Amino acid sequence: MKATIETVRDWIAAAERIVALAGAGISTDSGIPDFRGPQGVWTRNPDAEKLSTLQNYLADPDVRKAAWRARVASPTWSAQPNAGHRALVALERRGKLHALITQNIDGLHQKAGHTPARVIEVHGTMHGVTCWGCGWEGPMLPVLERVKAGEEDPPCAQCGGILKSATISFGQALVPEVIERAMQAASEADLFLSVGTSLQVYPIAGAVPAARSAGAKIVIVNAQPTPFDDIADAVLSGSIGTILPGICAGA
Repeated sequence: MKATIETVRDWIAAAERIVALAGAGISTDSGIPDFRGPQGVWTRNPDAEKLSTLQNYLADPDVRKAAWRARVASPTWSAQPNAGHRALVALERRGKLHALITQNIDGLHQKAGHTPARVIEVHGTMHGVTCWGCGWEGPMLPVLERVKAGEEDPPCAQCGGILKSATISFGQALVPEVIERAMQAASEADLFLSVGTSLQVYPIAGAVPAARSAGAKIVIVNAQPTPFDDIADAVLSGSIGTILPGICAGA
């Protein structure tokens, strides 16, 4: 740790343009497991990663059926924002949060109270669905009702094409405009707060050195070490639900 919680609290209180980057770690206290942590979805079941690989999903009906079962059973639908989410909302309400870049697809930031326009979802959202045949887009929950009613691999009602959640899978191109917006926001920060992310997924991990190069203080809050701990001004390890409220209090 390069700085105490009290010091970081002072930095946040003085900052005017905070940009936060949130990863799966911020949602674990809401009952949503992360991916690469010790108890992560892919750590415990490497085969589960296949469900998030575009080539496998489009080519194999059995993969799609398994993916739809997993979507129906996801804890996300009943999950509630936790103290970490609420601490970031408090920053926005105080006029300090310039942007929130999230790698999460669970929608808990918006559910916690963030202005949707301030949230940059670099990996999309599981609350939407899209057709790979005609490009139709719609909400996820009505399609999940079709699965519950017995459709194992529900086709698009418009064209019969393959439906997929509106998330970015392995092998699927990121949306350039979304990444550009995220990197631009990072370059405008006076304090960059990385929360609950391993910072191993590019290009968005590059937001940390981009913010650093632009002169921002870097604060990393994560349970495990990250590749950018050495350039951070503060590295805080522990419960995000405890640390974030602690450093955002009075900001």
